Amino acid sequence: MKIHRASPSRLSDNLSPQNPTRPQRGFDLGGITETIAGALAAAGLNPQSGLMKGVTDTIHRALEGAGLRQRPVMPSEHAATIDGTCHETVEPCTDVVGIPAEPAARIEPPVPGEFLNRSFTNDAGTRTYKLYIPASCAMESSEPVPMVVMLHGCTQSPDDFATGTRMNELADERGFLVVYPAQAANANGSRCWNWFRPEDQSRESGEPSLIAGITREVASTYRVDDRRIFVAGMSAGAAMAVVLGAAYPELYAAVGAHSGLPYGAAHDVPSAFAVMQSGRARSGALERSKAMPASGVASSWTPTIVFHGDQDRTVDPQNGIAIVENMTVIGLDGQPLRAIARTETAPGGRKYSRTDYVDNANQPVVEHWIVHGAGHAWSGGNPNGSFTDALGPDASAEMIRFFYSQRRSGTS
Repeated sequence: MKIHRASPSRLSDNLSPQNPTRPQRGFDLGGITETIAGALAAAGLNPQSGLMKGVTDTIHRALEGAGLRQRPVMPSEHAATIDGTCHETVEPCTDVVGIPAEPAARIEPPVPGEFLNRSFTNDAGTRTYKLYIPASCAMESSEPVPMVVMLHGCTQSPDDFATGTRMNELADERGFLVVYPAQAANANGSRCWNWFRPEDQSRESGEPSLIAGITREVASTYRVDDRRIFVAGMSAGAAMAVVLGAAYPELYAAVGAHSGLPYGAAHDVPSAFAVMQSGRARSGALERSKAMPASGVASSWTPTIVFHGDQDRTVDPQNGIAIVENMTVIGLDGQPLRAIARTETAPGGRKYSRTDYVDNANQPVVEHWIVHGAGHAWSGGNPNGSFTDALGPDASAEMIRFFYSQRRSGTS
């Protein structure tokens, strides 16, 4: 049951002299009517008799003509007025002085979108994926929409990752498609993306080709703005997102890496565990840039936003620093980047340090967020999903902000 209270400002308006159809303030009209009826009764005259009824009707018409006729409050099966509060169940009701209550503002929940199951196959194999289409994007539109590819972490699934990151809710608000590729159990027993294998670190081979193929398939099927296609991930998914940003800079306009690792940090399972625990990446920024042509990775890099908890015991925070260093040491097109650092606190939550690396036009092209006290978890995530930390700043919202801020001079 919804409760509506009469608004004082609305009552004041309705009682003003400029509105003569309403009773004026200061008159007890119910009392006037009772006084007339009482006086007639005291004189031994029945107010309902033929003659006296005509007299009372004449008085009532005179009051009404003067704007002093009170409209009686009629009981309704849909409403009741208790202690000056109007309780609405189905239809609007009236308040205690007979003035229609102002209807409360109704906040309609967003119309849910479609969460579809799909599959993609190429020479590297087959991967299923889920596609979220907000209701606003399902309607005919002349404008292409952005798309975000979300790569889950180990042991996670597309549904779990969608719940934990709340990315579908942001898609409802901002109007973009979300794609969730799923790692196959027969490709990795823990459903981790194989970011550490050489065959899965190159352009048009292995898992990068599968994820890029899914991206292109969705982009060609729906009205997607190919200048605003982004990729983000958590843990192993973040490491693979970094690989995709390096391998396909013409396809992905920006990368979001949460609790991830730098490109080329490992080459097999033992080296992967070693760098996860120690944070000492196998290759630095200069070595990475030199190895790009031989490895089939493009010679340019993609704007990236990095989140990492400083208490992460699964992927050492030094790996997040290495992702940033691999880009900021080289700079953008050979030009150095300027760092802007600050420390803030999420509302009711954790403190974090944020460093923006901006170009000559003050455009952020790399952002590094260190969440103090956070472990291996998606910052600001939904507790109903796995590996989330509700106390941190909202990584999903910040990634979307960063993605939308990027400028692309061409299309893929």
